[in-house]
This record gives sequence, C-alpha cells and structure tokens, in this order.
Amino acid sequence: MKYNISFQPISQSKIHSVDFDNIPFGEVFSDHMFVADYYDGAWQDLRIVPFGPITMSPANLTLHYGQAIFEGMKAFKNQSGAPVLFRPEMHAKRLNASGARLCIPEFPEDLFLQALHQLVGIDHAWIPTNNPDSSLYVRPFIFATQEKLGVKPSFTYKCMIFTAPVGPYYDKPIKLITANEYVRAVPGGVGEAKAAGNYAAGLLPTQEAHDAGYDQIMWTDNLNYKNIQECGTMNIFFIIGDTVVTPATNGAILKGITRDSLIHMLRHKGMKVEERPISIDEVVAAHEAGTLKDAFGAGTAAVIAPVSEISYYESKDATTPKTIKLPALDSRDISTGLKKELHEIRTGIIADPHAWVHEVTVRDVASV
Repeated sequence: MKYNISFQPISQSKIHSVDFDNIPFGEVFSDHMFVADYYDGAWQDLRIVPFGPITMSPANLTLHYGQAIFEGMKAFKNQSGAPVLFRPEMHAKRLNASGARLCIPEFPEDLFLQALHQLVGIDHAWIPTNNPDSSLYVRPFIFATQEKLGVKPSFTYKCMIFTAPVGPYYDKPIKLITANEYVRAVPGGVGEAKAAGNYAAGLLPTQEAHDAGYDQIMWTDNLNYKNIQECGTMNIFFIIGDTVVTPATNGAILKGITRDSLIHMLRHKGMKVEERPISIDEVVAAHEAGTLKDAFGAGTAAVIAPVSEISYYESKDATTPKTIKLPALDSRDISTGLKKELHEIRTGIIADPHAWVHEVTVRDVASV
C-alpha cells in the first residue's frame, strides 16, 4: 500500500556547518524527521517536517509511566553512491514486538518502510562516507501522548523517525565487569523489548562501572549472577575452541538484528554456532584452558566491539573482582573478518547473499 506522506522542507540546511571528520555520536541531527499520530484507532497525519522540538502536556502518560519504545538502525551508501538501508523489515517487526509488550498499537510495516525510504532519500546527503565506521544512524520511536494520569495504556501515540550522522561508538576495545548486584532484566519482564525504561534502569550500574575504570557492564542473571545475558547495550559472543557461543534469547535478552546477522554469516561459512546459556564460570575455565579465543559485543551502534578484558566476582559475596585478559586483536581473525564482511555487504563492496540491503531512491528536495 502506498501512503500519502506530506513533506515540508527545511528553509535552510544545516549540513554545511557539520565537520564530518569529527562527528560525536548522537549529537548532530539531520534536517528532517517523520511524524505520525495515532488517534481514533488509526495512524494519521503522516508527514516529513524540519527536525525540531516537540511540545507536550506535563500530564503526558509517557512522562509518568514510561510507555515508550524505540529502534536503532543505520543507513549507508553503496559503491555507486546510492543510499541503502540494512534489514529495515527486521526493525519494523521488532518495533511492533516491543510495542505489543507495552500495549502500543501496531505500526504498519509497509508504512514504516515507506517512511524510512522517503526520509533517508530526502536527507541522503547526511550519510557520511569518509570513514568506514561512520554511517547515518536512524532512530524510530513511539511514545504515548494522552494527557491523563492513571496507570493504563494511552489512547493516543506519536511515532517519529529522525536521523543523525555518526562516527564509531567505541574507538578502542572495551573492558567489562560482571554485574553482581544489579540485573538488567529477567525472563517475563521487558528485557526483550527496546523499551526506554530498560536503558534508564542501567544508568546507575553503568556509571558505577565507569567510575571504577570499566567501559561497560556484563549483565548476568538474577539468581546467582553467573549466567551471562548482554554486554552493556549489546549482545555478546564468545569464541571457545572452534565454537562461537552467544546467550540464547530467553525473554530477558534483546533479539539483536546485528546478532542475528552475525549468526547467519557464521553458519553460512560452516562455522559451529551455539545459542545457549553460558556462565562466567565457563568463560573463566575456557580462559584457564587456553581455549577462549575471543569475546565481542554486537549491536547496531557499535557493530562489533572487541572485549579486551573481563573482570568478575568468584561469588556473590566477593568484594574484589578478578580479571582475565583476552587475546591480542591481531589474533582475532573471526570477529575482525565478520566486521569487515558486514561493512562490505552493507556498502556493496561484495555481493549481498542474504538480500539484506535495500537501496533507497534519492529524492530531490526541491521537487518532492
């Protein structure tokens, strides 16, 4: 179905004021944004307008009860200079899966894809190409807009999509410390949803980890703080012997699209991949046996973030962590190769055997 999305161009682009060689992550925003409102049981008033502030009532339900979800995805340019999106249909499905968990009405997948294509097609000049780790970050989100206090689902919502040129999320390998007091999520909770509140709950433990000299938390289960879940805001992978192991999604772990892509790529190469519970004890034992070859985080923002060391507590009552150091980066052929291959698929350097890349039609703003 083709939707009628109106377009109001910005009077003057900000693009010429941006230093694309020095882009801080998530601080520079492109010219336009997509907006849709949900009321009377349908998504309506579809529009692309200049990026700018939004207004809301102090009684907005989201501000009090956190009924908000989001996605994170990226746009690139291929070898002919055309903008491309990577697996956008998967982001549409996950947005709606998150929405279902938070009682947010479904956003039509075909509308989501059309809005993405039109927005990126209009602001295609904002896609950086000077650094292989740069891209145009795309942020779709939906939040409640009803002006009423009371813990119940809103009757009205707003969906928005805006974009931001970004550089690398991490500029060096990361140091992790396992959680032994806080938990990110539990099965049956909302850990599988990209709910705004999930990330707010992680701020304090992450700040404490930063203060102690670590880059991120390695989240564990709530029973004995042993079974590994995620790494900061990323999924996590370990290479033990000839096997790649990543925690199985169990309702507490986000079904990452980068995670899914890497699993497909590894199995396509004939490598052994296991999605199963893995404990910090198993990781430490593999390190002691000399079979722990690699550990890395995987997510849209960071893509692949190599782990340089992991600090852990031998028991819940331990107060001083122990530390294991991972092999040197130049020995990690698998994860290094995966990152390179994923970049080359996204940018058309090599063929896309999975049909993941969707080319976007460039739109002349003056004629839209």
